Amino acid sequence: MGNFVDLKSADGFVFPAYVAKPGATAKGAVVVLQEVFGVNAHIRSVADGYAADGYLAVAPATFHRVKPGVELGYSAEDMNQGRALKAEVEALPAPGVLQDVQSAIQYAAQAGKVAVLGYCWGGLLTWRSACLLDGVAAAVPYYGGGITSEVEVARHPKCPVMAHFGDQDHWIPLDGVEAFKKAHPDVETYIYAANHGFNCDHRGSFEPSSAALARQRTLVFLARHIG
Repeated sequence: MGNFVDLKSADGFVFPAYVAKPGATAKGAVVVLQEVFGVNAHIRSVADGYAADGYLAVAPATFHRVKPGVELGYSAEDMNQGRALKAEVEALPAPGVLQDVQSAIQYAAQAGKVAVLGYCWGGLLTWRSACLLDGVAAAVPYYGGGITSEVEVARHPKCPVMAHFGDQDHWIPLDGVEAFKKAHPDVETYIYAANHGFNCDHRGSFEPSSAALARQRTLVFLARHIG
C-alpha cells in the first residue's frame, strides 16, 4: 500500500500524487497516469502492482487543477462526469496538466530512470509526455483516447514507446490505429481482441488474457529501457 504526497509544479501549483514504493531498492520508476476517473482504487492498485515488481510508482492527480479529490467509479454518470473534467483540463492554457506530469517525473527520478504509463486519457497524456517532456526513458500508452488524431500522430516521441490497443474499441477505431502504426513504425504497437479499458478489472470491458499479455510485454519493455 502506498500513500499520497504533495508535489509542486513549475508554476507553483501543488497537487497530490499516490506513491507506492517497492520492498527493496527500486529498479527504476514509473509514473502512472489516470483514466478519466481520478486516482481511484484501480489506478492505486496498478501503482501498487508496479511497486511489487520493483519500481517506484507515482500516480499524479491530473484532475486537481480543475477539481480536487476526484475518485469516480465506472457508471454512466461517472463516465459523463469524468469526460467533463477531462474537457476542462484539456482546455487549460498550455502547458496545462503536462507541467504536473513533469513534476511527477522529476520526483520519480529519485529511483533512477523513469517510464510513463497511462490508460485511456492517461494514455494520451503518456504519448504527449513521450513527445514533449524531459526525463522520460520509455512510455507505454494503453488505449489512449485521441492518440490517433491528426495532431497527435504528427508528434514525434523522444523515447521508446510501446502502445496497446483493443480491436473492439469504439473510441479508437482500427483505421486510426493502423494510421498511427504507419506513421510511427518504431513504436511497438500491439492490438488485442478486446474493448476499451481492457486492462481495468473494475470495468465490464476487462479482458483478463489481454490485460495479462499486455502487462507481460510492458514489464519486458520496462526491464529493457529503465532496468
